[in-house]
Amino acid sequence: MKIEPTPITLGTSGLGRHSEPGSAEERAAVDVAIDLLTSRHGFVDTSNNYSSGRSEAVLGIALRELGADGSRVISKVDQDPETGVFDRDRVLRSFEETTARLGVDRLPLLHLHDPDSVTFEESISIGGAVQGLIELRSAGVVDAIGVAAAPVPLMAKYVETGVFDAVLIHNRFTLVDHSAEPVFADAKARGMAVFNAAPFGSGLLVKGPHSGAKYAYRPAGEELLEWTERLQRVCAEHGTSMAAAALHYSLRSPLIDSTVVGVSSPHRREQLDELVQAEVPDGLWGAIESLGPAPSPVDDSDYA
Repeated sequence: MKIEPTPITLGTSGLGRHSEPGSAEERAAVDVAIDLLTSRHGFVDTSNNYSSGRSEAVLGIALRELGADGSRVISKVDQDPETGVFDRDRVLRSFEETTARLGVDRLPLLHLHDPDSVTFEESISIGGAVQGLIELRSAGVVDAIGVAAAPVPLMAKYVETGVFDAVLIHNRFTLVDHSAEPVFADAKARGMAVFNAAPFGSGLLVKGPHSGAKYAYRPAGEELLEWTERLQRVCAEHGTSMAAAALHYSLRSPLIDSTVVGVSSPHRREQLDELVQAEVPDGLWGAIESLGPAPSPVDDSDYA
């Protein structure tokens, strides 16, 4: 493993959204970024396309104000937002856009992000996106390269190539859905850094069952809402919150090096820190297992 993440990585997918340069909204977003970059957590996670590039731009302002380098920022290369092209040349341009916004020359980790506009075969071919990432690593401008997406069958293929140093999967290793477990186990055996994102499943495992609830951006469904209600009761019986259980399910796993949690404000970051410190009784895990598998709405069969 070329990188050593801390247990929590802070996500910034909504940072700077709908803000204009020089606006009060941008200033508020920069203050959030400063809080994240000066927290006790090791990495802040962003991407070329988060908030249409504003996430990286805001982080760049914060880095300049702090006089800090980019050693705590992880980013991702994305497809061309207009054409969908995602080849070697697009990867190199995406990296250039990212480093320009951040005001840095290098990054500790750069992921291939959501490569679903091209086939796996196109991505790993000569002139494909993966070649661009390998070139950046060989040039020494990124310390490590990873792949970040959701569909488990697709991610298994990328991990099996053996060319990546890290993997990030979201919404597939939670109290509701365990489907990423074999991919994470394979990655761990290969010495890759494993990032598990979205432990709260689009907020369902924080807010609990409610009208319009979603898991992994999909409608939760009545069966899952009923299961989640039972989970809430079990957690309460063991003197803990469902949110704490959801977070610690990831934190306690030997497969996971870092859990990626999106944070939108210093208050949310403080709440996250409280959840990290929460005491979760060992007996809770057996009680959760007794509920049986959750009826996850995730269906990755199109990628098999």
